[in-house]
Amino acid sequence: MQAMDSLDSFLFSLSTRFCSPLAVFVQIQGWVICLVLAVGWACAACVRNREIKRIRDSMRRGNSFAFLCLDINELEHSRQVNLPRVSIVMPLKGFGEHNLHNWRSQITSLYGGPLEFLFVVESTEDPAYHAVSMLISEFEGELDAKIVVAGHSTTCSQKIHNQLVGVENMHKDSKYVLFLDDDVRLHPGSIGALTTEMLKNPEIFIQTGYPLDLPSGTLGSYCIYEYHMPCSMGFATGGKTFFLWGGCMMMHAEDFRCDRFGLVSGLRDGGYSDDMTLAAIAGAHKQLITSPPVAVFPHPLASDLTFSRYWNYLRKQTFVLESYTTKVNWIMNRALFASHCYLSWGFVAPYLMATVHVSAALRAYIKGYTVDETNMTSWGLVLAGCLSFCTICELLSMWNLTRIEVQLCNILSPEAPRLSLASYNWGLVFIAILVDNFLYTICAIRSHFSQSINWSGIRYHLRNGKISKIDRGKELGPNYSDLGGKNLYGRKGSPPKSMFVGSLAKSFVQWRQPKKYDV
Repeated sequence: MQAMDSLDSFLFSLSTRFCSPLAVFVQIQGWVICLVLAVGWACAACVRNREIKRIRDSMRRGNSFAFLCLDINELEHSRQVNLPRVSIVMPLKGFGEHNLHNWRSQITSLYGGPLEFLFVVESTEDPAYHAVSMLISEFEGELDAKIVVAGHSTTCSQKIHNQLVGVENMHKDSKYVLFLDDDVRLHPGSIGALTTEMLKNPEIFIQTGYPLDLPSGTLGSYCIYEYHMPCSMGFATGGKTFFLWGGCMMMHAEDFRCDRFGLVSGLRDGGYSDDMTLAAIAGAHKQLITSPPVAVFPHPLASDLTFSRYWNYLRKQTFVLESYTTKVNWIMNRALFASHCYLSWGFVAPYLMATVHVSAALRAYIKGYTVDETNMTSWGLVLAGCLSFCTICELLSMWNLTRIEVQLCNILSPEAPRLSLASYNWGLVFIAILVDNFLYTICAIRSHFSQSINWSGIRYHLRNGKISKIDRGKELGPNYSDLGGKNLYGRKGSPPKSMFVGSLAKSFVQWRQPKKYDV
């Protein structure tokens, strides 16, 4: 009989303890979470895939413009000239590698009705100001676009302030207002698709969409992709949803003019998050939020997205749950906080236990210990095997949804460079799943006790769920934004020249390069 060292004894004892009823319950809970995610993504994939089939069927019937409209009769001039005016409000902050391409996709929409583009910046010192000025000058006489300088926010977040100033400056005849983040890459028919749904159902309060993250290869970018994926199933309903993404929101312009449901005052008076505030207002007044199946947008992440920038982004996301508008909203946010923290660590714990089970089994095999010596049972490996099966199902479902959304984006933007799954590293995706879920709870608890957050060089302080104090200064935060890697500061009125020229050249190459059909 071989003497057992203390490490082996501890490992075997821990593996045995992880086969207790409570530990088995925790591990089964992890399997359930994996399978629920797999089923949710499978349902979302069905919704997106159904839309792909509808577009392809329309194409087979001779409609070459099915990526714009399934019914080609809707593209007749007599119908297009009667489409309502839409004002697109884009709150800007900084300038990065993907901004120029994203802005071009927004202003070159094939919507047949009148469009108005309002680029809203905090000041002329913002690097985005000069970049947008040059872009607008390229389309002079062809585009109704202008830059609006909003000034500093004093009662709400700078993004909300920019949005509200944009609304104040929109055309008096605009029927709808579309809020877009500067990291949204639109399809040619996106504005038309959103407007059509609003016209079909006037009861819609907000229409929204969701991004398809394109990781750049860093672990931080894969953590962002993994963080967004669970929410994607809530936007792939093909209709009614309770979710809202601030990167794309179409609303009735009149709702802002008359401050319906107090939405303007709700945003202006201490609002931190535009989408959470509007979702709370919609829920309180039982208003309809919808997400059409074609509202999925490519979202390229910065090529230098570091892990620290991912952490900053996660801090901002968890901090959202600290803001609220009503007591009911506070209760819902607390419930989300508790459930998300519990499920995140409930998801990670089984993998730690499975690691112990496998390590103990390998140690026993290598050292040649007998079953009696280790006092272990075979249940440990059985539990680890079940977790492996559930993980494979989860990853396959995530891969399938991503594959279908990539196909849908390629169909909706036939003129753009083809997106491909070839660049996704699924080993890093799995690591990101564990890292993101482990860090979420830590990040959420820190946000809860700090009650302040730095967002693009501006520090916001909350009191009773609303912004109570705003501190500004370059020394308060990083020089670059989290996801897009945008330069937040620059010389007065202009970003670094090399940055703009480089982005312009990259955008030109992307629009001119040959198509790659390796989806």
